[in-house]
This record gives sequence, structure tokens and C-alpha cells, in this order.
Amino acid sequence: MRMILMTAALAVLSSTAVFAADAAAGKAVYDKSCKTCHGADGTPNPGMVKMMKVDIKDFKTTDFSDAAIKTAVTEGKGKMKPIPTVTGASLDNVAAYVKTLKK
Repeated sequence: MRMILMTAALAVLSSTAVFAADAAAGKAVYDKSCKTCHGADGTPNPGMVKMMKVDIKDFKTTDFSDAAIKTAVTEGKGKMKPIPTVTGASLDNVAAYVKTLKK
């Protein structure tokens, strides 16, 4: 019985590891789809802020949940349009990367 429980626990742990987000892969997505407005290091692009007349949150100083990041990317927020090319694992990965920018 103990062996069966240990095997089941290992199977669960193994399956969750497969779904872990990859912040390094998320950086590539961020660089392609987010960096123009949100800056290379999470500091908002001042030219974009001025041109769009918006307040872009600084990823280095603002704590966002994964859900908030994913919602902004998939649904847009304020003047930010949804990014339809960022889905699935790429969405998880970019959320993980954005969280690494917080200092």
C-alpha cells in the first residue's frame, strides 16, 4: 500500500513539473510582444507613455498576479489591446518572466 501511494505521489509531482512555466522562454515572448511599451527591464517606455497618454505600471515596482498578467495579455487593459499571438504555454511563460522583473 505504501509503495502504491509513493508511486501515485511521484506521478502527480512529475505531471505538475511538466506544466511549470519557463521564465527564460517567457523573456523571448516578452521581447517580441511586450518590450516596446513595457521596456526591456519592465520600466515603461517614456515615449509610449507620452504618445498614448497612459500610465503604464512599472513591472519592477508593481506586484501583479499571474491571473492579472494573463488577463491583460488576452483581454487587453485600458488602451492596451489584447495580444492574440500569446496563448497557452507562451502566456504562462511570459507571466513567469514578468514576475522575475519585480525587484
